[in-house]
Amino acid sequence: MLRSPFIRTFLICLFATSAAASESPIQPGDRIAIIGNTFADQLRIHGYLETLLLQHTGKDPVSIRNLGWGGDMVSARDRPTGFPTEETTLREHKTDVIIACFGMGESFAGEAGLEDFKTQLKNLIASYSGQVYNGKSPVRIILVSPIACEDHGSLTPECDQRNRDLSDYRWAMQEVAKEANLHFVDLFEMSQYLMDESEGPNLTNNGIHLNAYGFWAMSNTFLNQLIAEDRPQNSQSWTLRIDASTQALDSQGVAITDLSTDDSEICFRVQELTPPRLRPPTDQPLPPQLEFLRDQLIVENLRPGNYQLTINEEPVVLATAEAWAQGVAIDSSPAHQEMDRFRSRVNDKNLQFTYSWKALNQVHIVGERRSSPSGRALPQEVLEFNRLANALDNKLRDGTELKTRDWCLSRIPD
Repeated sequence: MLRSPFIRTFLICLFATSAAASESPIQPGDRIAIIGNTFADQLRIHGYLETLLLQHTGKDPVSIRNLGWGGDMVSARDRPTGFPTEETTLREHKTDVIIACFGMGESFAGEAGLEDFKTQLKNLIASYSGQVYNGKSPVRIILVSPIACEDHGSLTPECDQRNRDLSDYRWAMQEVAKEANLHFVDLFEMSQYLMDESEGPNLTNNGIHLNAYGFWAMSNTFLNQLIAEDRPQNSQSWTLRIDASTQALDSQGVAITDLSTDDSEICFRVQELTPPRLRPPTDQPLPPQLEFLRDQLIVENLRPGNYQLTINEEPVVLATAEAWAQGVAIDSSPAHQEMDRFRSRVNDKNLQFTYSWKALNQVHIVGERRSSPSGRALPQEVLEFNRLANALDNKLRDGTELKTRDWCLSRIPD
């Protein structure tokens, strides 16, 4: 448990590297397009960043369309014949903000490619500058650095050199962003910091591509750099603290009422004031730097023994009195399960949009099957997939329902 406010504040600051102190680059109601490489493309598959942004913007949620494409680089963004133009998609979405994720593929050119990379970035920015896709104001651009290279032994034989190159390209992106007065998100520093930590799972599958846990971890630092330092209540973790001896209560993100205790059980009612945190997709212990991202229950001065937490009579977690006094993660609760289902709906929306936007089978567009029944039906199917994506997007605006539930911590007989 991270009980020191200083430690917690220090770690939050680490996650907020490069964040603007004045105004969030992402505002409630923004319509966002994500462009870029494999990292950008796979954001839509995991859905952590989008779900976090939907939580953050609450009653006036953002709307996101992911236009990422595996392998894209700033100067290499070729598309198949018959592919919808990016400009058409940006206008149809009424895009307010473009989040551009580049630098990984380009970094393989090393030091010799830095100046060309900066020129290409400037050209990319110029191509969007002044464009009014939403019908009222110029689009805003956010540049996002690549992540670091994770050491996977023989799979990543030049890891140190890769990180020197990636760091150079990170600084080049930051320099271009500063010159153009654009917001810059630095994912390199925090990813390298976590990769160097001895505790916790690997962030990547192969040193380059994040796994599910990596996207969970990096989406949190991504979010922190997209919002102002003065974080609203709905971006904070749940913390519930109870003293079993004095019955003193303290909480964040929820309200605790109707506390009753006896020698073997503590029961209370919890009103959810904010959505819960997304639980990490791993059963392994997390590194200390990430523990503060988990919702937790702290119960001090329990009698020695094992205690089972149930919520609305559903078992959640079993731990010792000593562990409860330090703080136990509660992210298997019914509320967290509902948040997992919400993230699945985010991913479903993204899948329907992908079917409407991305040419998955060229043979039905310009190939031998274009005159077949399936080829002739394709234009109408594309429209239907887009309609489904828009309908699912509207449903996501409702978020998740905040509920009041009955919690009990019961001592398990020896």
